[in-house]
Parts: sequence; structure tokens; C-alpha cells
Amino acid sequence: MTDLSRTEPLQHWSSPDPFDPHSIEKLAAGQERYYMASQWQMMWWKFRRHKLALWSGVILLALYALTLVVEVVAPYAPSTRSARHIFAPPQSVHLFHEGEFVGPFVYGYRFKLNTETLKREYTENRERVQPLRFFCRSDPYKFWGLVASDIHLVCPAEDGFMFLLGTDRLGRDVLSRMIYGARISLTVGLLGIAISFLIGITLGGISGYYGGWIDSVIQRLIEIVKSLPELPLWLALSAALPVSLSPILVYFGITIILGLLEWPGLARAVRSKLLSLREEDFCTAAQLMGASPKRVIGRHLLPSFMSHLIASATLAIPSMILGETALSFLGLGLRPPIVSWGVQLSEALNINVVALYPWLLLPMVPVIVVVLAFNFFGDGLRDAADPYK
Repeated sequence: MTDLSRTEPLQHWSSPDPFDPHSIEKLAAGQERYYMASQWQMMWWKFRRHKLALWSGVILLALYALTLVVEVVAPYAPSTRSARHIFAPPQSVHLFHEGEFVGPFVYGYRFKLNTETLKREYTENRERVQPLRFFCRSDPYKFWGLVASDIHLVCPAEDGFMFLLGTDRLGRDVLSRMIYGARISLTVGLLGIAISFLIGITLGGISGYYGGWIDSVIQRLIEIVKSLPELPLWLALSAALPVSLSPILVYFGITIILGLLEWPGLARAVRSKLLSLREEDFCTAAQLMGASPKRVIGRHLLPSFMSHLIASATLAIPSMILGETALSFLGLGLRPPIVSWGVQLSEALNINVVALYPWLLLPMVPVIVVVLAFNFFGDGLRDAADPYK
């Protein structure tokens, strides 16, 4: 039989800290902040937890910021040639020379033509140290075609050269052309999705709101466009562009072609959402108060699922970037003197050149990075916009 008089006293689990009367108010304020948050605030809170999507957004933001200042960041102009350094390999940046700190510099080249393979062979010339210069004067340019300047972020030595990613068959710096190409390749996707957004929201909104024979006509049109093979249609429309067009008109032509072929999926998404939302009480109330169909769609229906549309658009941009790259690679898209990643990759059509000078394939690296970043970013936006997650 247990002796109750010797039983250990029960442990005391209450907190010895003094009572804070404001703790309840702080908890209530936090809950109120959550329940009173707007749709966009809750999307941002959920998006921040998706670390991969968040870092992808940072990468995309940095790349699009780069497109604003490509003239300053690129060491050379895109058309600058060095006839003495055709197919020169990438140079490495060093800090120390023979045990002494010199700062960022590159070594010069020694050149020799291999008479057996006809390959241009370059080796480092350790006797020629070429320190890099920062915020310096180099090739002149017009910033956004308006302001003349020659200030660059980084430049080669006064009597030297700097080819961090090598040169192409004309002796042009691959890195500088990749930086200039970012402006074209990245903005093609944005302008294309703007055209696709305009057509998709307009036709999808009309189809979903009115229904009936209007819906049937628009849906048959969507089915016709979706049934066409995408790549051959791209090729046919691109080949139809006159060769005599100026580069800027070719750029807008390719953008319009990409936008015209991407709207059906967005239109169907808008239609399906409007079909379910047009029967809701807030839509009926707006109609009874005399709101026009245009106001009901634009002011009440579209904003209720705009977050889903933005996520869908983000996932559609990579296909447009890949479309421009493929067309330019095949010679049916953008053409020189316009510089894009696809135009650069057209230099790698010859397999013998690629085998001897593999750095000509480097422009496909930013294409892969941008496409993956957009996909991860779009997945994060889609999860954040989902009210059931």
C-alpha cells in the first residue's frame, strides 16, 4: 500500500513570469492583421515561404534591371571587332601575379595556327599583364539611342583586350553580345504576353459572360487556333515577313506572331472562371444596380481572379522566349544587326565550329536560367494565388 504522506509534490507548470496584460492585445492584433489583410498581402505572405520562387524572382528582377543599362555594363559595343582575335577562347580573371597582388587582370594571348587541324590556338602570355579598369571610357554608344556616352562599368587595359567568354568568328566579344541580347530576348516575352493578355482576356471575358452562341463561336475559334501545329505556323509566319523590313519592324513582327499564338489557353482560363463567378451574388447585385457588362467584367469579375491570370502569364513567358530563340536560331526570326540570344546561337549551326570552339554555345546558358527561373517563379505565384493552400 502506497504511503500518501511520502508522495512527491506535484510539479508546478504555471509560468513564474509576471503577467503581461498586453500580450492578449498583441495576439489579437496579429490575428486581426491576418483576417483584415487584402488578397495581395496574403499572396505575398505565402509567396515569401516559397524560397525557390523568391530567389527566382530576385534573379529575374536583376536580369530585367540589366536590360535598362546594357550599354554601360557591356565592355564592348555589339559590333566591335578584333580581327587579331577571331575565335579567341575565354580569358580567366586573376588577382595575383607571381605572388604579388595586382588586382583584377587578365593575361594576353599567344596565337598560333595549327596547320594540321586549321584550328586557331591561343595560349596565355604570362609576360603580358592587363589590369582591368572600372568606370572607364571605352567604345562610344548612345544610351537607349538617345544620349551619347562612352562610360562603361568595366574596360580592358588601355592597350589590351578582355574577352571573358571568348570571341566569335568575326572577333566580337561574346559576353558583350550576350548582355545586349538580354534586352531583346527578355522584352520579346513581355511584349508578347501583353498582346496575348489583351486578346485572351477580351475574348475569354466576352465568351464567359454572355455565353450562348457567342460562347460557341469563340470556342470554335479557339479550337481552330489550338489545332494548328505551333512550330510550323511560327516558321510560316516568320518567313512571310519581308526581308526588306527594318530590324525594329522585324522585332515587333516576331513579337506580334508570338502573342497571336499564345492567347487561346488564357482565353479558356478566363472563360471558365467567369462562367462560375457570373452567378455569384456580388455579380447579380452589380447587374441589378445598373452596371454595364463592361464594368461588371472589368471592375468585379476580373479582379477576383487576377492573381491566377498573373501566375498563368508568368508561366507563358518562357515559351515565348524559347520561340524567339528557336526562330532566330533557324534564321527565320530576328536578324543581324539585332542581337539576341537566338541570333548568337545561330553561329553554332556548324557542328565543326562547335567542336573546335565550344564557347559559342554559352548564349544558351542564360536561356536555360531564365526559363527555369520563370517556371519556378510562376509555380510560386500559382501556389500563393490558390486560396485553398
